[in-house]
Amino acid sequence: MTGQRTGVYPGTFDPVTNGHLDIIARATRIVDRLIVAVAVNDGKDPLFAVDDRVALLNEEIATLGEDRRARIEVVAFDSLLVKFVQDMSANVIVRGLRAVSDFEYEFQMAGMNSRLDPSLETVFLMSADRYQFISSRFVKEIARLGGDIEHFVSPRVAQKVRERFDL
Repeated sequence: MTGQRTGVYPGTFDPVTNGHLDIIARATRIVDRLIVAVAVNDGKDPLFAVDDRVALLNEEIATLGEDRRARIEVVAFDSLLVKFVQDMSANVIVRGLRAVSDFEYEFQMAGMNSRLDPSLETVFLMSADRYQFISSRFVKEIARLGGDIEHFVSPRVAQKVRERFDL
C-alpha cells in the first residue's frame, strides 16, 4: 500500500503492562500498521524468554479488538533498532514517555536513530495518567515480594508472573 505509515514500538515487555497496551492501542490511531518489536537481548536479564513475551503480547493484543489486532504484528528482534525498522519497511518509531527521566534517555536515542537514518521519525506518546508510574521492573519487584500487581497488568499476565516467582 503506497503511503502506508508503519510504526515499530520496541521494548523488552518483560512483562507486558497495562501501560504498554495503552501505548499499543493509541499507536494504532496514528499508524496504519504497528509492529511490536520484542527485544531479545538488550543487556537485561529477562523474567520471561522472548518466545513467552511474544506469546503474552499476542494474547493481550487479542483483547484490543479485531480491527486493531489485524493491524498489529508482534516480532522478536535481536539487532540494531534502526536496521530492524528498515528491514520491516517502517518509517516511524513509537516510544512511550512516563516521566521526565524517560524523556532524557528517549531524546538521546531518537537523536542517535535520526543520525543513523534521517528518514525515520520518532513519535513520543505520553503515558495516560493512570499508567505513568507503571514499569515492568516495578511489576516484577512487587510480585517478587508478594504484592498485588493486578492494577498494573492483566489477570493473565499477573498469573504468569506469579507462576515465575512460585507464588
